[in-house]
Amino acid sequence: MTTILTIDIKLSGWRAGANSWAARVEVAESITLSELHYTILQLIEFDNDHLHHFFSGRNWRGRRVAFGEPAASPFEFNEAEEAALSKVFPLPKGHRLYYHFDFGDDWLFAITCRPNRKQADLAVKYPRLVEEKGHRPKQYPYQDDEG
Repeated sequence: MTTILTIDIKLSGWRAGANSWAARVEVAESITLSELHYTILQLIEFDNDHLHHFFSGRNWRGRRVAFGEPAASPFEFNEAEEAALSKVFPLPKGHRLYYHFDFGDDWLFAITCRPNRKQADLAVKYPRLVEEKGHRPKQYPYQDDEG
């Protein structure tokens, strides 16, 4: 049976002052960092049109462990991104996992894993949004919505 992790995702870094957004999501512990990347983009409704990477540290400025620096090309395979969350968590004490998307606009999200694990409910489709607070960030806030 599949084991489920509950993770908290929160807009972080310098952009957190302008927007306040956070989500609690249940995911299979076997989900990879690559799959988590797509899950986050789907949650916030961003296009997958920029490079990204994951790293851990005590804060967003203190990068200690990188989980796959971005490949030179978006078409290159990044082996570290295939690491399952069960291999990433638990992180060292005081560390968070960070997701950095779009190195120009610098979208940064802090990801923490709650200590409870549970068995998957077969009637539920995972990943599952459990709770969301604040307003989702807009990927291109400077673009006119009227097109």
